[in-house]
Amino acid sequence: MTNPALHSPPAALAEIETRIAAAARETGRDPASVHLIAVTKTFGAEDIRPVLEAGHRLFGENRVQEAKSKWPELRTLYPGLTLHLIGPLQSNKAREAVELFDAIHTIDRPKIAKAIADELARQGKRLQLFIQVNTGEEPQKAGIAPKDTADFLAHCRTLGLEIAGLMCIPPVEEDPAVHFAFLAKLAGDLGLSELSMGMSSDFETAAQFGATYVRVGSAIFGSR
Repeated sequence: MTNPALHSPPAALAEIETRIAAAARETGRDPASVHLIAVTKTFGAEDIRPVLEAGHRLFGENRVQEAKSKWPELRTLYPGLTLHLIGPLQSNKAREAVELFDAIHTIDRPKIAKAIADELARQGKRLQLFIQVNTGEEPQKAGIAPKDTADFLAHCRTLGLEIAGLMCIPPVEEDPAVHFAFLAKLAGDLGLSELSMGMSSDFETAAQFGATYVRVGSAIFGSR
C-alpha cells in the first residue's frame, strides 16, 4: 500500500494523463479530445496548489458552498482556471452556481433547467451545460431517465439553454463499459458532442468509449 505521506498529486496527475492518452490512442482517438477534470471535493487549497503549480487548470467540485470557500481566491492567483460543477444542484443555489462555475454537469429536471436559464439571462453568462442521465435507472440516484432524455433536451432548448452533452455515473456493481457505450450512442442520436463519464476507477474505459471529460479525484489527490 502506498504511504499517504509519500503521495504526490502532481506525479499522480502526470501518470493519469499518460494513461488517458494511451487509452484514447488504443481506439484511434486524439488524446487531446479527452479532458481531465481534477476533482477537489473535500480537499483544501493547500492540497490543490501543487496541482495548480504543475500547470493543471481544469477542476471539478461537487458542492456550491465548498467551491465558494476556496476557488474565488485561487482564481485570482492562478489565471485561466476552469471550474466544473459535477455534483447535484439545488435550485436555490443556481445563482451562486452560475456565478462560480464555467460548466454544470448535473441538469436533470425542469426546475433546475429553469433556474439555470433564468440566472444565465440575469447574469449575462454562457456556461457549458450537460444533462445528467441515470443510465442505470437507479431510484436513489439523480439523473433523467434515458427514455425521457430527448424530451428533456427539447425542453431545455425551449428555455434557451445550450446543452453541450450528457453525463452519467454508472451503477457501482455493473460493468461501466455498457453504460459508457449507451451514453455515447444516446449523445450521438441527439446530436450532442460532449460526454462527461469516467472516474478514478474507470477513466481509461471511459476514454475508450468516447468520453470528452473524465472526472478523477482520489486517484490524483489520494484518499478522502
